[in-house]
Amino acid sequence: MDTANDNPLKRFSNFWLGVLLFGIFGLGCLLLAPWFNKPTEGSFDAANRERRTEIKGAVGEEQEGAREAAAGSFRKVGPSLLAAEPAPVERDDLVVPGSPTAVAKAAAAGTSAIEVPEDFPRVPADAPVDEAVMTVGKTGFTLCMACHGPDANGTPNVGPPLAGSEWANGPPENLIAIQLRGLNGPIEVKGTTYNFVAPMVPQAFQTDEQIAAVLTYVRNSFGNKAPPVISEQVKALRGEVGKPMLTQADLIPHSTSSGPKGPSTSSNPK
Repeated sequence: MDTANDNPLKRFSNFWLGVLLFGIFGLGCLLLAPWFNKPTEGSFDAANRERRTEIKGAVGEEQEGAREAAAGSFRKVGPSLLAAEPAPVERDDLVVPGSPTAVAKAAAAGTSAIEVPEDFPRVPADAPVDEAVMTVGKTGFTLCMACHGPDANGTPNVGPPLAGSEWANGPPENLIAIQLRGLNGPIEVKGTTYNFVAPMVPQAFQTDEQIAAVLTYVRNSFGNKAPPVISEQVKALRGEVGKPMLTQADLIPHSTSSGPKGPSTSSNPK
């Protein structure tokens, strides 16, 4: 081993010399960094900075204007809104079936059966079915598939069949009222009694045209054949909305013809 150059004092001085040189280099970088990063006149950075400043100022002015406009609007209408007394909204389609309000409405009506007005529109048995209505109804039936199945043969433990159902081919008042009020409890279809855990909930949020279309589609698909349902019929039964859910006992007997007849004043009495 060569120990001639193995001088501790030399190693010590070399170490500190390296530290000193490294420190001078770092200090120089810190001093020169602002000069290297300084954008030159007309450079992209300078133009971009000016553009950002302009955009920020424009946005600030717009926001301030919007705040002033909102404050002005509130000063005009705010006091009247704050002074107004809250009042309940009297809408039948917002009444929850089975709620105290629904029970009170049913008690006031005096019956839970379907109340068919005297001027309920009748559709001839041989009335043609509009293909455009069938198209709309087919689209609306996608909501019904979840319970009644895509082929309308029913779904186990969820919904009874509509295909070949005497109720689907019977009086349209039943189907319309079920859409508006829902259906609870057991129901017999084609000789089989169905009693599901969950009832069919009302679909009163749909328009008269939507309900008429989907019912027309059901009554003329899956082997069914019955007169179409028209929106005027749905409108005539809108008074059913908000009443308690129907049961089979509340429905008009399906043996009743839905063809052209004299005005009907009541439904199946309990």
